[in-house]
Amino acid sequence: MTATAYNSLVAQTDGQPTLTASGERLAPGMRAIAVSRDLEQAGLRFGTRVEIDGHGEWVVLDRMAPRWRRKIDLYMGTDEAAARRFGRQTVRIRWSPK
Repeated sequence: MTATAYNSLVAQTDGQPTLTASGERLAPGMRAIAVSRDLEQAGLRFGTRVEIDGHGEWVVLDRMAPRWRRKIDLYMGTDEAAARRFGRQTVRIRWSPK
């Protein structure tokens, strides 16, 4: 699936850039991901731990806008350069159903 990266900056989110759809507050260093809504329906719900090949373990804490399909967004704190370096990648993910 497609993976991109995002930051907790007002320009990239709404007026509360550290507040996730799950109600958690993001902080730099957290290994959080946002998932497209179709992946939520496939079992990637808030709190699910996900192994991303080449990138380690992350936890689902946020949801992406409805227009996205088969996509995840990795949280990169406030480091815009790291998010740009990550860019857009095709990744393989694994998780265990709850």
